[in-house]
Amino acid sequence: MIRAGRVTLHGQITRDPESPVRTPQDRIAVDGSPLDKMPAIYIVLNKPRGVVTTASDEKGRATVYDLLELGLPWVGPVGRLDKASEGLLLLTNDSEWAAKITEPASHLDKKYHVQVDCVADADLLVRITQGCAVEGDPGEHLHAKEARLLRHGDKNSWLEITLDEGKNRQIRRLLEGLEVRVLRLMRVSIGPLDLGHLKKGSVRRLTAEEKNAIDRALPT
Repeated sequence: MIRAGRVTLHGQITRDPESPVRTPQDRIAVDGSPLDKMPAIYIVLNKPRGVVTTASDEKGRATVYDLLELGLPWVGPVGRLDKASEGLLLLTNDSEWAAKITEPASHLDKKYHVQVDCVADADLLVRITQGCAVEGDPGEHLHAKEARLLRHGDKNSWLEITLDEGKNRQIRRLLEGLEVRVLRLMRVSIGPLDLGHLKKGSVRRLTAEEKNAIDRALPT
C-alpha cells in the first residue's frame, strides 16, 4: 500500500515503508482516510514446548500465533521463549510498553522453574548466582539473581531461577557453562504477574489490575 502511493504522512505521499514516524503526533492516512489509533491489547499465553516465538517459520513449525484467536489485531511477543522453553509469554501491540519490560534497565524479575539433570546442592545454587564466563562474546559473564531448590529426585532436580535481565538463552547457557544440562525450562512469572493455572497453550487477556501492577513495578 505504501509503495503504491496510497499512504500519506502529513498529507504528503511517501513510498518508503521504512520512513520513521512518531505516534501519535504524526498524521497518517490511507486512501485519504486518517488512521485511528488501535486500542491497546495485552495478552497472556502459556507457551507449550516445541512452539516457536515468531510470526512465521520457514520450517513449517507451529508458532505462538497459531494459538491466538482469529481476527485479533497484530500483536508482538514481549521478549522471547526459545522453542524448547515453555510458560508465560506476553504479547501486545503496545510496543513502548513492551520495550519497557524487556530493556535491561527495567530489572524486572522473571522467574523460571528449571529441571536439571543432577541433584542440586547448596554449592550449585551459589555458583548459579555467582555465574561464570561462557563461550561466545569475549568476556561475557552470565549469572542469576537468585536460585533455590524446589524439589529433587534420585537423578534430577527442579530449581527456581530468577533473572533481572534478559540475555539470549541466558539460563541454558549459564547452566551449560556450569556443566549442568537443562531438561525442562518454564517461565512462571514476569514481575508481579504469575502464570497461575492457565493451561498449556491457552490464552487470556491481561486484566487492568495486572497491567497496573506491572506498570508500578517498572522504573519511572
